[in-house]
Amino acid sequence: MSLCPEIFRPDACPTESKVNYDPERLVEVKSLFPMFVKLDGRQVLVVGAGRVSEPKIRGLLPTGAKIRVIALEATEAVREWAHNGEIILEERGFVLSDLDNVFLVVVATSSRDLNELIYHEARPRRILCNVVDVPEQCDFYYPAVVQRGDLQIAISTSGQSPSLAQKLRQQLERQFGPGYAHWVAALGETRRRVLASSLNPERKRDLLRSLASEEAFEAVLDAESKTNGRSDAI
Repeated sequence: MSLCPEIFRPDACPTESKVNYDPERLVEVKSLFPMFVKLDGRQVLVVGAGRVSEPKIRGLLPTGAKIRVIALEATEAVREWAHNGEIILEERGFVLSDLDNVFLVVVATSSRDLNELIYHEARPRRILCNVVDVPEQCDFYYPAVVQRGDLQIAISTSGQSPSLAQKLRQQLERQFGPGYAHWVAALGETRRRVLASSLNPERKRDLLRSLASEEAFEAVLDAESKTNGRSDAI
């Protein structure tokens, strides 16, 4: 496999300039296991800092991950995040040692050879890898997400149809409006109070279920509406 010398420096590790291609790795994924991963304090590498990488990096910013970006060029937004200390940006070519101590890597360069190299080098290192827009070179996928404060609804088609995932996201955004952010925050505070109370366990469960009902949500929205109305009138 020929590597892109402008991005990957073979002199840094000349004995590993070829990918050990294993066709058995490219098997059809039967079923994905949905989960939310804690990245706080973990080393995350992003290779590429263009328009494709930018939203991937943006999505990582609130996680508390230690984000390092390797790229020959970067968008203004990526440079701004680096200037603010939110990420570490190194504008240079990728070398294999960049994968050392990494938990997760996101790859989005213009070189298919480099992207594939990083994927195959990440596997034996037990690094979770996502090569953007190449499903067969992904250990995980970026889902379409509806975000309402601490409420997150993730939609995935296992890479089969990102367009359908986005369409479903738009539908869910209309169904779960911005009011859910305040409600979920209030539920969290109330839950902590209930769990710390002297109520018996069965009563606690019943109370928490009732607080998460549709009627309770509508009551919260109604109270907020009245409060905002009074504020506007002042």
